[in-house]
Amino acid sequence: MTVRIAMVAGEASGDLLASHLIRAIRRYLPDAEFFGIGGPKMQAEGFDVRWPCELLAVHGYVDALKRYRELSGIRRSLLAQVRKERPAAFIGVDAPDFNLWLEGKVKDAGIPAIHFVSPSIWAWRGGRIKRIARSVSRMLCLFPFEPALYEQAGVPVSYVGHPLADVFPLCPDRAAARELLGLYPDSRIVAMLPGSRQSEVRNLADIYIATAIRMLERDPGLGFLVPLATRETRLIFEEALHRNQATELPIRMLFGHAVEAMTAADAVLVASGTASLEAALLKRPMVITYRIGDWQYRLMKRMAYLPWVGLPNILCNEGLVPELLQDDATPENLAAALEAWLDDADRCAALELRFTELHLTLRQDTARKAAEAILPYLNGRTT
Repeated sequence: MTVRIAMVAGEASGDLLASHLIRAIRRYLPDAEFFGIGGPKMQAEGFDVRWPCELLAVHGYVDALKRYRELSGIRRSLLAQVRKERPAAFIGVDAPDFNLWLEGKVKDAGIPAIHFVSPSIWAWRGGRIKRIARSVSRMLCLFPFEPALYEQAGVPVSYVGHPLADVFPLCPDRAAARELLGLYPDSRIVAMLPGSRQSEVRNLADIYIATAIRMLERDPGLGFLVPLATRETRLIFEEALHRNQATELPIRMLFGHAVEAMTAADAVLVASGTASLEAALLKRPMVITYRIGDWQYRLMKRMAYLPWVGLPNILCNEGLVPELLQDDATPENLAAALEAWLDDADRCAALELRFTELHLTLRQDTARKAAEAILPYLNGRTT
């Protein structure tokens, strides 16, 4: 009998994760069939896309509220199909705001509900864990400290590692990255990543440019790379360069190529988020920064209970790299923190060793381990 699995993935990152998982499950169950909400990478693996994952992408609370009726309708329609077709399991890939409600309903219908990628309960007080415990049959975690949180709440859990650690080489080829980007081997380069969202770039562009200006006053030989994810974010940064009369400075914008820019750089200035984890896996010294609206920052600070916001510091349980947030994110402070890395080769070498240890911890062959954690549910041995 063919095993059928329902899945929901949100946005491009979920599409990629889910496509790898589909491939890994098929190594054990070659005839397995998959349907639900997904993207082009999942479709390339034979996934039956009932709705495209782009429909789940929302931009902030206002957009979420505007689209609530549409998204709620999609979710209820998929639930009806799952109840009717009775797949062996449901797998929600990230997108917790959409998936956890769905997983709870599916689980109540007697279908195992697995959630792949733990929500950040460890960053913003863990009140959601009770809801998660009611909703999921098993949680698949990317970070090694997460399972203990779920075990305490009685949630079946598996640590599967982080997929980026499987993809990124243990020893990044800086020379090749510099050659690809047309940089001299001995040039001193700072990569500046202001984020992928338009709001992030608006909040950080002027500060990043002012930081570069201050660093160039001390070291005119520096070069700066600014990878930008979209035409819209590139336009925002270009406008900031004109506004600050900085168009003649050695600040080079790139379309994408964030990984190559960080690999090539001597130091990285990065907005807090997944890019900081990428910088750690690339063994780069970095300064983490972020600026948001004052009321949002006060709310998030009140909710947070960890002493750090950056994934490298959280994962290493130590303040290895500077975090300069909100009012502390001044050009003077950011320039000084970056220059401290550029001027201390021994400190950079020690950081590289710590980040290599972290990389090995996270490198678990994520798709295979996730598939193996799911297989007992598909074979009916676990309920």
